[in-house]
Amino acid sequence: EHLASEPSYQSKNASSQQESAAQSSEIQQAQAPHSAKIEAPTGDLVEIKERLFIAQTNDIYLNPEDYLGKTVKYQGIFQTMDWEETGETYYYVIRYGPGCCGYDGEAGFEVAWTGEWPEEDDWCEVVGVLEVYEQNGMRYLRLDLDSLTVLEERGAEFVTQ
Repeated sequence: EHLASEPSYQSKNASSQQESAAQSSEIQQAQAPHSAKIEAPTGDLVEIKERLFIAQTNDIYLNPEDYLGKTVKYQGIFQTMDWEETGETYYYVIRYGPGCCGYDGEAGFEVAWTGEWPEEDDWCEVVGVLEVYEQNGMRYLRLDLDSLTVLEERGAEFVTQ
């Protein structure tokens, strides 16, 4: 129980706690840039750059309604995954990032393309429209590509933000 004479102390203490919490929040944001707030795009082109690659791809997965129908452009490593249960092959352009056991995480998107696929591990620039598709009762995001270009010069395969 608090005594009637304590409110002034409580308000000073509460104010001090709020200031401390605000400082702690600022420190956490400075220490965790990958969790930085990304502004939703206002135009039709969303270009994902190397510097905030993980933060921007995460924002797209967390807020797909802000990005569906928009054109996304980025560079990364071409990868495939064969799903044995269905016999289907899935195609991705990704970059590596922090995961549970070091740099074993991946950030990027599944891609759909009507042209010729590049070689596994080729460095590519992709441009396509973000869409949702359904398979086996699950909804997935992917880019329906307008272009897929294999580049000679590679960017950073491992990103931290």
